[in-house]
Amino acid sequence: MPSEGAWPVAETCSALKATRQGCYARGRRPPGARGRRGAELPAKISEVCAAGRGVHGAPKVFAELGRAGVRTPRKRVARLMRENGRAGTARGCARRPKGERKAAAPQADAAPDLVRRDFSADGPDGARFAGITCVRTRQGRPCPAVVMDIRSRMAVGRSMSDRMGAGLAGDALKTAIARGRPGKGRAHRSDHGSRCASPLPGGTMRDAGVEPSMGSISPPWGNAAMESLMGPIKAECAHARTFEAREQASLEIFEYIEAFYNRVRIHSAPGNLSPAELEARHREGAALNAA
Repeated sequence: MPSEGAWPVAETCSALKATRQGCYARGRRPPGARGRRGAELPAKISEVCAAGRGVHGAPKVFAELGRAGVRTPRKRVARLMRENGRAGTARGCARRPKGERKAAAPQADAAPDLVRRDFSADGPDGARFAGITCVRTRQGRPCPAVVMDIRSRMAVGRSMSDRMGAGLAGDALKTAIARGRPGKGRAHRSDHGSRCASPLPGGTMRDAGVEPSMGSISPPWGNAAMESLMGPIKAECAHARTFEAREQASLEIFEYIEAFYNRVRIHSAPGNLSPAELEARHREGAALNAA
């Protein structure tokens, strides 16, 4: 219906070759099914954003709506989020200087590269990736260490310490092994830091029959898969604010990993599934194959 005060209704209807009766009837007619769905969409987007702790951007909100059976264009979701002041958490990315890279000096204690940038796995107990970061608190900078299953992207081991030492990497590996992961003969991929190459985590791997693996030093792509876990942890929890105490940071990061990342947060690579959902599908498929 033409907006009142903009153009005379009679002239507008004449230009559009419509009747005045139809114009007024349309204004009194209740919204149809499509209009009702459109009116309900902002509330559903708010529900998805609240369930996702406000960290999801338009692509993941669109995917979550599709999982709930809501069919709507992705650009419409982005527009409604923008109009309501909603935006996902952005990850920072350090820019590397342009130019030719220099080959890094080889290290005597480096483990062989068993992964070779193959981020797939032949089963639920495939290769594991390890990573460490730091957290800002008013009592210092504690460091969480995490071990990830490359197939499901699930965090299967974790630890936190006031120091970024070898014990931190070893404790995270022990928690992963205590859950039966990784199994014997599987690769444990880490960077070349002294905390990962020290005898402490190395002895833990030998006792569990786990094979240590390290890639080349200069290129960042060898351990890029770990950023699918460490990136969200840093952007959405660890670096999102400054914690008052170390205990608070430890509890919130643990709750983020176990309750949100492993069970709720979806990933685009495995078809918009959470790590827990992907592992459940793997178990169902294995049961069907066994039957």
